[in-house]
Amino acid sequence: MLSRRRFLSSSGAALLAPRPNIVFVLVDDLRFDELGCTGHPFAQTPNADRLAREGANFSNAFAVTPLCSPSRASFLTGQYPHTHGIVDNTDRSAQSHRLHTWPRQLHDAGYDTAFIGKWHMGNDDSPRPGFSHWVSFPGQGESTNPKLNINGRSQETRGYITDILSEQAVNFLQQKREKPFCLWLAHKAIHPNIQQAADGSITSFGKAEEFIFAERHKRLYANDRIPHRPNYAKPPLHKPALERSVEGFPPLGAATATDDATIRNRMRMTKAIDEGLGSILQTLERTGQLDNTAVIFTSDHGYFYGEHGLNWERRLAYEETIRIPLLIRYPAQYRARTRPDGFTLSVDIASLCLGWAGLRPQSAPPRRDAFLIEYFSDRVFPRIRNMGYQAVRTSRWKYIHYTELADSDELYDLQADPYEMDNVIGRRGAPVVEMHQRLQQLLKETSA
Repeated sequence: MLSRRRFLSSSGAALLAPRPNIVFVLVDDLRFDELGCTGHPFAQTPNADRLAREGANFSNAFAVTPLCSPSRASFLTGQYPHTHGIVDNTDRSAQSHRLHTWPRQLHDAGYDTAFIGKWHMGNDDSPRPGFSHWVSFPGQGESTNPKLNINGRSQETRGYITDILSEQAVNFLQQKREKPFCLWLAHKAIHPNIQQAADGSITSFGKAEEFIFAERHKRLYANDRIPHRPNYAKPPLHKPALERSVEGFPPLGAATATDDATIRNRMRMTKAIDEGLGSILQTLERTGQLDNTAVIFTSDHGYFYGEHGLNWERRLAYEETIRIPLLIRYPAQYRARTRPDGFTLSVDIASLCLGWAGLRPQSAPPRRDAFLIEYFSDRVFPRIRNMGYQAVRTSRWKYIHYTELADSDELYDLQADPYEMDNVIGRRGAPVVEMHQRLQQLLKETSA
């Protein structure tokens, strides 16, 4: 028997409807502009494009922090890092066991819940509370032949990790059950294959060969010309934080920009993710569950492809890293080809899913005129040490306040300067005071 939820009809009468299944697919480091449906000129992503064609493609979706571990915790809890406490990529395994997540709330309300993939809040791969089924791996994991923790037991596997995780997801989805389900699928891709120490430090910096794709995709995009944004390979001007001299590193500019081979390999990795998404959609169709399932496809944050000379980095508050793709197919909530244009944030996902399940009244993102972005400094990359910040973005302006660097703040008029190349912080008429006041208000609102 299907579990049901209460909602109000247009006349105000209480009605009953099945609680939806939820499939949440989280990609690591996928930019907002890397899918066919989000404007890429040749990306082969037919299954992501299908979600956009049959559902909602959010025009203004953002991560509230452009760093893996804190962003994942924000997706899971609906809270900012300064509230949930996962503020960096160091080993916060114990703390992550205590997170009050929305899948855990669904589990307590009768859902069959599964976590499959990259937890990435420390190296501990043991099951977290609130998941009836658990498949994960330590830390960053391996791109090929990964060792998995399946419900607390170690298991050797053979093959490409994206395919393996997609197969695990399909196996969960096709099980017969009488209650609704929630699947959280967190891919390792499109992150490079690196090893990370408990303190978050790494020794590699995103070379093309570290982005390991499936062998079947080795010729994909070989003859396609990689597009670049106008701020690609441009040295940062009037950005004191980025113009600092860092021992052992050249100044940012054309010499430090991402090469096309790296971008191609990342796109090849994305292809396997899209194929796995296709298998998930086919399984939902075959089992008769597709239209009663909210399928969400997104990324933990964006990525720099040489904009401002930045390579293999996110962390900063520029558009390339805070913008994310967000696609939702759920016919009960979104008509086909819907293009929501309000600010939708990673912290909104929890309320959306709990609302659809009847556990909260909110079932749509709130209307907002501004939002907060934050980053707590870490020591992984010398280039951005001591560059913690708090930032506020409106439809026109972005103000970045560096909390550890004096005289380094930035302000951009996004209408006149969408690629954030002209810092107007000291110019007459720039709304610095107003933006700083808005920032303080947002910090207070998000700490409640």
